Parts: sequence; C-alpha cells; structure tokens
Amino acid sequence: MSSLREPLFFTRLRGARRVLVAGAGGGFDVYAGLPLALALRSAGSEVHLANLSFSDLYGLGADHWVAPDVAAVRPDTPQRGDYFPERSLAQWLRAQGLPDTVYAFPLTGVEPLRAAYRELAGHLGGLDAVVLVDGGTDILMRGDEHGLGTPEEDMASLAAVAGLAEVPHRLVACLGFGVDAYHGVNHSLALENLAALDRAGGYLGAFSLPRDSAEGAAYLDAVAHAQRCHAGHPSIVHGSVAAAVRGDFGDVRFTERTRDSELFVNPLMSLYFCVDLPALADANLYLDRLSDTVLMRQISSAIAGFREELPRQRPPRAFPH
Repeated sequence: MSSLREPLFFTRLRGARRVLVAGAGGGFDVYAGLPLALALRSAGSEVHLANLSFSDLYGLGADHWVAPDVAAVRPDTPQRGDYFPERSLAQWLRAQGLPDTVYAFPLTGVEPLRAAYRELAGHLGGLDAVVLVDGGTDILMRGDEHGLGTPEEDMASLAAVAGLAEVPHRLVACLGFGVDAYHGVNHSLALENLAALDRAGGYLGAFSLPRDSAEGAAYLDAVAHAQRCHAGHPSIVHGSVAAAVRGDFGDVRFTERTRDSELFVNPLMSLYFCVDLPALADANLYLDRLSDTVLMRQISSAIAGFREELPRQRPPRAFPH
C-alpha cells in the first residue's frame, strides 16, 4: 500500500538490502542516480553505482576488470583522454568518505550487457534491486513517437535489465524533464506515455530533488566537481538540472557548449519521474528485436528497421499551457 508520506519509488525499495543504481544512457547518466543512492544508503541499503560508459575502458589493465565487460573504476584509475565521468565521480565519493568504486560497462549490444550485469551481481553477492537512471526522459519513448532522442544506449540498458528476472525489484528513474527537446523528443508524448504506464500500473509517481536536502546539496557539489574535471566537455544535462535545483530559470548559461541554443531551465527538470522497469519494457514496441544483439550498431540497425516499418508515427503535440 502506497502513502502520500513516502514516494512509491522508495516504498518499493524499502526492504532491498543490496541495490545497484546504474546510468542507463552512458556519459554522465550515473550522476542522476547519486541522490537516490545516497537516500537509499541513509535508509540502510548497501548501494553500488554503475554506468554504461562512453569512456575508453579498453585501455585499462587486467587488474581493473572484475569480470568480462565490467570495469571497476576507482579514484586512481588511469585516465586516457580528458573524458572519464566514472572516475570523476569516484574521486568525489572518496572526498566525501563514501565507497568510491563506480562500475562501468563498455558499449555493447544487449546480450553481453545483460551478461555483464549478471557478472556484476555475482561479484557483489547478489542484488535485491536494480535502478536504471536516465538524465532526461528519452528512455520513456516507446518507439512510435516522432522523435526518439538518442535511444540506443538507453534501450540497451533497458533490454538488458528487463532480462534479469531473478532480480526482485527493477525500477527506472528519470531526472531532467525537458532536456531531450534538443534531441527531438516531444515531452507532451512523454507525458502521454507516463499516463499509459499509470493505467497499466507501472507509473511510480514523481518527486523533487530539493537543494536544501542533504542529497540535493551533495548532487550540486558532485556536478560542480564533474564540470571542473571536464571543463572542455561539461554535462549539459546535469548543468541544466543543477541550475533548476538551484532555482534558476530560463536561458541559463553555464557552458560554451550551449552558446547556439536557447535553454529552458525550469523546476520540472529537478523532478524524478519513476516507473516500473518491466512495465516500461513491455510498453516498448521494439525492445524484443534487441535481445540478441551483440554490438551497439546492431541496436541502431534494429531501431531503424522498426521505424521504417511503422505505418505512422505519433506526431509531436504542443504543450497546451
């Protein structure tokens, strides 16, 4: 039974002893899970962080791999190039006196990624829950929308975890409503998808990330640290969300990367929208085509093939207010 006093997301995870919070779409997505991980840890859960990674993991030595396709990134892990969000997060965690390993999955197809999740679960001693986190909301796109954003990585993670039936609790949390407009996502359709999930019993509601909470303050500090570590390629998603958490509004400037765009930072960006992962997977119209993929480019081809077969796409709808 849910209660207004507690978000259903946390009700579902109340008895989870060991939880993996994993970035679904690569890049800085794992940072969207940091506040959730801290809240679950304070409630008594053992929480681990992971991320589908855009970093150059294959340059790491054998001692950095706990299993095939599962790298353990620590604060002193060697860095190749100037982009390594998992390492910057590990460094921030160590500075806070928190467990400082961030697990990283290389970009693969669904079959090896699902195997990597199982290997990591075994390495950790079993999992009671997996929470996929998305910076943005394109993971909610079911496939027939006019624009899907950047679906390949999100769908790889969704399909991989959807196949982990042995994990009792599998959830999805999205932070940064609106940021995917710059990748063609129509957010009226995202809301329509959430309504459909609600009718199916898969929507777990929304809640905000307040800046004066311990988790909100930690998130702002971690994002600021990540922006300093990646001065040449800061996260637009988390720069936008952090601005929203601070109470900024409108066309907020925090990086030269957005100089040719007009941002719309607003309070909706600081909301977590949460859904049941199996319900989201069931609502997706092409996820079954991805199950046997081995390479990321096979996922791209499968999505493109599905889109070509669609009799029609759902057209974008203007938000009416």
